[in-house]
Parts: sequence; structure tokens; C-alpha cells
Amino acid sequence: MMCTLQQVQGWLSRVQDVEKEVPRLLAEIIGKEEEILGGFCSGNCIERHKYGKRVVESLKNVQSLRKEGDFKDVAQTVPENPVDERPLPPAVVGFQSTLDRVWRCLTEEPVGIVGLYGMGGVGKTTLLRQINNSFLHTSNNFDFVIWEVVSRDLQLEKIQESIAKKIGLCNESWDGKSFHEKAQEIFKIMRNTKFVLLLDDIWELVDLAQVGLPVPSRTSASKVVFTTREFELCGQMDAHKSFKVECLGYEDAWRLFEEKVGRDVLDSHPDIPELAETVAGECGGLPLALITVGRAMASNKAPREWEHAIEVLRSSASKFSGMEKRVLSRLKFSYDFLPSNETRFCLLYCSLFPEDYSISIEDLIDCWICEGFLDEYNGIGARNQGSSLIRSLLHACLLEEEDDNCVKMHDVVRDMALWIASTTEKQEERYLVLAGVGLTETPRSELWQEVTRMSLMQNKIWRLPESPASPHLLTLFLSSNYISMANEEFFQSMASLRVLKLSHTFLPRHFLVGISNLFSLQNLDLSETGIEGLPLELRYLVNLKCLNLESTYRISKIPGQLISNLKMLEALRMFKCGSSKQKSSSILFGGSLVLVEELVGLKHLNVLTITLHSFAALQRLLTSPSLQSIVSNTPSLSLTNCRSLSSLSVLTLASLRHLEALDMMDCKDLEEMEIDYAGGEVKRIRETHGFFSLHKVSIWGSKLRHVTWLILAPNLKHIAVTSCRYLEEIISLDKLGEIPSEEMQNLIPFARLGFLYLGGLENLRSIYPRALPFPHLKELHVTLCPKLMKLPFDCISGLERKLIIGGEESWWNNLQWDDQATQNAFLPCLKAPHF
Repeated sequence: MMCTLQQVQGWLSRVQDVEKEVPRLLAEIIGKEEEILGGFCSGNCIERHKYGKRVVESLKNVQSLRKEGDFKDVAQTVPENPVDERPLPPAVVGFQSTLDRVWRCLTEEPVGIVGLYGMGGVGKTTLLRQINNSFLHTSNNFDFVIWEVVSRDLQLEKIQESIAKKIGLCNESWDGKSFHEKAQEIFKIMRNTKFVLLLDDIWELVDLAQVGLPVPSRTSASKVVFTTREFELCGQMDAHKSFKVECLGYEDAWRLFEEKVGRDVLDSHPDIPELAETVAGECGGLPLALITVGRAMASNKAPREWEHAIEVLRSSASKFSGMEKRVLSRLKFSYDFLPSNETRFCLLYCSLFPEDYSISIEDLIDCWICEGFLDEYNGIGARNQGSSLIRSLLHACLLEEEDDNCVKMHDVVRDMALWIASTTEKQEERYLVLAGVGLTETPRSELWQEVTRMSLMQNKIWRLPESPASPHLLTLFLSSNYISMANEEFFQSMASLRVLKLSHTFLPRHFLVGISNLFSLQNLDLSETGIEGLPLELRYLVNLKCLNLESTYRISKIPGQLISNLKMLEALRMFKCGSSKQKSSSILFGGSLVLVEELVGLKHLNVLTITLHSFAALQRLLTSPSLQSIVSNTPSLSLTNCRSLSSLSVLTLASLRHLEALDMMDCKDLEEMEIDYAGGEVKRIRETHGFFSLHKVSIWGSKLRHVTWLILAPNLKHIAVTSCRYLEEIISLDKLGEIPSEEMQNLIPFARLGFLYLGGLENLRSIYPRALPFPHLKELHVTLCPKLMKLPFDCISGLERKLIIGGEESWWNNLQWDDQATQNAFLPCLKAPHF
């Protein structure tokens, strides 16, 4: 369909005006003919002059119109409707909140470019279609809403054609123009319009200016919304706001699954609803997986079919009907698009951990260093490279960020990784992952022969028999099992083994001796095991780079010259290591001074978490010249059983610039944390960013009366103070009064605190002297604090809507509130104590 150009339409309108004026002039002449013949020409000169001017003006208009009437084009194609409706599923669930937020950005807020990011199959396209269709049903001031699917093969010409078609530029002359000429034509029109551009599935930067579009600023009337799997692209596209499209919560996921399966199937047998919920749970809230699995189960009315579906989804999801073709292969696009082979290897490595497992980032990097994935750099450089790889996987939405410096792999992403690992053509990479499947024994011996990486985590394996022949095995995860019987020669045929994880596992005493024969071993994880000591034979692990002994509370003996003989150690983790009673031959005996001396000779050490049993050991650690660079990077420090320690300088702790976790356990004589609040020490700590990294503090068994110094840690997330019978205040009102007002203005107490645990504080009267907003507080647990009569809460911040309070009912009933409304608001927060 064609329409007259606006310029031509204006010319025609002026022609019509002239055509109307000429008859009026002629009628006037005829009506006054006798008057003109009888004396008009010699009489009324004024009337004659006016009439003549009108005639001359009309003649000029005619001449002008004749000159302007030479048009090259007189018509153009009519633009399409401002919005084209996009098809949507019959019922869309789970996106309303995000849709509302994006709509506010487009219609109310100063936002020009909006990014929607999330993993494949999460529903980004569906959400973008909802946004598109909202322009049909809601009044708005936009002239055009343009939709374009970009995909991995970016073609700017294709985007130009979609825009041209929408705004009516497509004609014979358009086809003959160059790319840059088309961009100019688009710009001439679009700069004077209000448009919305919806770009679906972008994988790289789309240069809007090169296409010919005026790039929206925050205050522009025009808007751009795009979807991507890469969070990083939101920055590259200069998005003013970015929203992560999350997987569905339980209720929305069940609604979607229920719709695809059908009520007739779910009601066909009383056992099926419960089984169906388990099947839906295996999809992890991913809409694409819920739809695929739901449709596959839509005709299954026998409970055994549902039980079989659960087994398949848990053991080998790629074999489930439709999963490989419709789900895993689509997710694999994100894997293929990762920036390097190292990044792809690291993603597959994460699949060794069980479903829903919180993977420690530091633990992961330890493994990657020892596997040789991060051999481009040495020391801290390799750790930085590892952090960069994890950031790439997070930005690609293939890993999810967790609290406590952990990441998690979505169940379906893990299924994809296992599918890729099982189909890899590389002969040097063979994965066998049987994590969390209920094994009671190790796999058959023939399965060990060709495997390079094996995970048997979170099973019930209680016996390790004779050594399986596994000459190619590089990685073995045995964490979280119940090993009570083990052959000392179990590791004899694992000469290539580099990484051995035994954390969270009961281990027989003699078991560790057999590990000493693993000369290729570079990473040994014994964290959270019940071992009571380390055998001297472990000193033969001369290639060991990472040794993890964290949370080994029962260790009473670490022989001398063992740690110091591990010359290649890069990471030594001993946070919460060692029992209170050490044997005289242990390097932890006598306050841990011997341990510190053994660290001095470890030239490659760059990561240290440590437990010290005396102030003398702490002083030696902090003052040793060869340990300064290591100490400044120490993330975790535990001061345990420091009986002679009566005071501790806050400045001393603040010098540990990268300290993330601090434990002060059973320091029974500790009465004071020394700091001059009125002097310049508060300012010094703030200006040098002391305690900036400190996230977690635990204090147990001291004589402290307050812990006011905690307000100097701006990023504290977790505080636990227990069994401190003299403690009266968490933050002291008197000490706050000593801090200069200009410094107090820079302190925002507990701004990021998420968890607060208070127990066995029989004299505690106050947490903070006035109400605070606590914007991130999730849980408060109080037990055996009978004098704590008031909480520093009010209803203004909305804290009551998200907080869980654990405590005795009697304590709760004795609490004092500012008013009844505040008490009623917080009443639903109270839960049974599980301190």
C-alpha cells in the first residue's frame, strides 16, 4: 500500500487554496460589472487598489506552486502497524515481577537501554514477547516498536531491513542503496521519532549507530531492550539497567509442569502427584526443561514410569526423551561460545561435584592449578586467572553465585556438562561421575582403567578394596563418604593422580600412609575429616602444591619437618585446625611457634589460612620478613586457646588487609580489644581500608565486655558471639561517644550483616543503642541471653518482611517494644530456636 508523501500532501493543499481563491475573484468581478463599466475605474480608487493586490498575490502563488511542483517521488509505502503481536504460550508464569520492572524503565524511569540476561531456556524470549505485546494493550507515545531476532550470526544488514520495513523505507530505490546510505536514511527518520527496538538473543556487541539508529541516552524518548546469555554484554551494550531472568520458583515451576503434564495424568493414580513433584524438581525451575519433560510425561499414567523417569534424570539426563535435542543441545551454544578451551575445561570440571553443591571458589582454583589448567601464570597470577575464568562462567550464566565465596551449577547445566564430557572425542579426557547416587562400594575395577577424572562424592562407600588399575587417573573425588575399611595399597596403581579429595569423610588411621606413595599428587584435601594426626610419610609428597587441613578439630599431632619438607606448597589451609590438646612432638604444641618457623622455608607459598594457639606465634607470623607478603593475603585466621592473651590490638588485626574470616575461640583471658576510639586510629583503619574484606567473625569464650570495633568492618555478613559471660553490649554506647563526629558520619553499622548469632551471653543488655535498618539481615538467633530486653529494630525499613528470629519463647515474651504495632509486625518472624 502506498501513501502520498507529506511534502506532496502540503503542496496539494496549497493548490486547493489557490483554486478556491480564483472563483471568488471572478464572482466579485461579475457581481460588480455595471459598477465597473459605469465609473468604477474612475471612482473608488481604494477598492480598486485592494482588488488588484489580491489578483497579483494569487498570480504569484500560482507561479510559486508551478516551480515547487516538480517532485521526484510523490508517494511512499505506508509504514506497518506500530506493534506486531508476538505469539505467546497459553499460560505464561513467573515473569510478572520482572515484566513490571522493565515496563517502569520504559515508561517512567530515566533509562534508555535495558538488558535482560540469563541462562539458555530460562524464558528471556518469552519475557521479551510479553514486553512487545504490552505495547498493544497499554497506551504509550511510541511511534514504532521494532522486533529483531539477532542470534549468533550477527548481520547488521538484517537489522536494517527490519527497521526499514517497519518505518516504510522499503522500495525499489532502497534496494540499490549501500549499507551506509541505508544507515543515513534510517537516521533521518528515526531521529525525529519515538521508537522501541527489541533485540532478541544477542551474542556480541550490536553497534546501533552503525545501523543508523540514534543511540538512546538515559533521557531519550526512544528505548532499546535486548536479551542475552552473557551478563558481560550488558556492559558492552551500555545498558542503563540490567535484569537477570531467574529460573522459576517452586510454585511457578509446578504450575508450568502441571499444565504440560495435564490433570488427567496427575489424577490417574494417588502416587503420581508426589512422583511428579520429584520429576519437576529435577528440572531446577528451568522453563525449557519443565516443558520438555512435562510433555514427555503427559501420557504416563503408571507410577513405575514416573519412578523410571526419576532414575534416568538423576543418572543420565541426556537419555531422557527430548532432553538432548531440545534442552542440552541448546544450552551447549553457551558452552561453545566460551572464550577459551581453558574456560570450557573448567566448566566440565565443575560437573564433578554433586547436584546443588556449593563449590568453594578457592577450592576450585586450588584444583585447577594442580590440574595444570592455569599454567599460564605462577603463584598469585594463576589464582587471578582462575578468578577470571569463574567470572566468565558466571557472566555466561553457566555458574550461579552463592554466599561465602561459593558458586553453584544449575542441575540442567550440570546435565549438559556431563553429556558433553561423556561424548568428548578426546582420548585423554574420560569422566566417570557417580556423585550422590547412593553407592555403597566403589565401581567395578574395569571401569577404572581408562578414566581420567572420577567423582564418587556424597555416597555411602564404606570399604576401599584392593588397588584398581587406573594408570590414567588424574582426579579422584571421594569426599563425603563413610570409609571405615581401606586397603593400604588402594592407591598403589594410581601413579598419575594429581588431585585427591577426601573431605567430610571418616578415614581409618592407617589410610593416610598409603597416600605417601602418590608422588605425582599435587592437591590433597583432608578438610573436615576426623583424622587425629598426619603420618610423617606424607613428607614424601614432594610435588604437593595444595594441602587443605581446615576444620580438622581432632588433629593432635603434626610431626616436625613434615610441612617444611613440602617445598612446592603454594596453598596451605589450616583454619580451625588442631585440637586443644597437642602431643609434645606436634608442631602445634607450645602455641604453634614451631608451625610458624616451618612456614618460613616455603618459598612458593602464596595462600595461607592458619590457626594459632598463642599471641607469641601471631607476633612471629606478623613480624617475619619472609612471610610478610603471605600474611597480608591471609584470608582466614583462628586464634584458639590463647590462654595468656589478655588484650589484642585492633590495629594488628587491621593490618591483615585481605582477612575475610576471624575466629577467636576459647581465649579465656581476653578482656580487651585495644583501640583509641577518640584518637586517630579509627580514621587510620578507615583510610587504609582495614577490615574491608572481613565478612565473618566468631567469638567464643572470652572476658570481653563489648565488641564495638566490629563497626569498623563495613562488609561484615556473619557475626557469632557465644559463651562470653562478661559481655554487656555488642556495640558500646560509651565507646561510640568517643569516636569523633566526622568519623561517625563515615560509619554505617551492620550495613551488610546477614546473620547474627548470640548465645550464652548472660549479661548482654544491648546490641546497638538505637534502631538500625539492617537492610540485609536474614536471620537473628538468640539463646540464653536473659537480659537482652530490646532489639534495635523498627518497622520503617520493612525488616520484618524478610527476617527469621530464632529464640526461646520466654525470651521473646519478655522483650520490650516501642509500641504494640512493632511487636505485632515482628511476631511472624519468630521461629523455633536451632542455635
